[in-house]
Amino acid sequence: MSRFAVTSLAALLSFGAIAAPVTTATASSQARGSYFSVQLAEPTDEATAIAGGVVFACEGVTCTGPRSGDRPLRVCSELRRKVGTIASFTANGEAISDSLLARCNG
Repeated sequence: MSRFAVTSLAALLSFGAIAAPVTTATASSQARGSYFSVQLAEPTDEATAIAGGVVFACEGVTCTGPRSGDRPLRVCSELRRKVGTIASFTANGEAISDSLLARCNG
């Protein structure tokens, strides 16, 4: 085996060893093409809402949207202005903290 092949194989194996594990929530949201997953305090009549450059698809108390370049807090705050109080806000499978959620709804 050539030195290049050995180096390439080692790099691939080490990448796999350090890659972050994919959680079920992350996998399911990525499978649906959504990065953000939001639960609202009350149902919204909005079918779509744009917040932080993200086009959210909303139905009832749930909104989902793809990844954006903005920070989750900014996206959350802008979405709250469009659809109402946010009960939970998840980005890439991880819920924002209670203190950030309070700031989002503030």
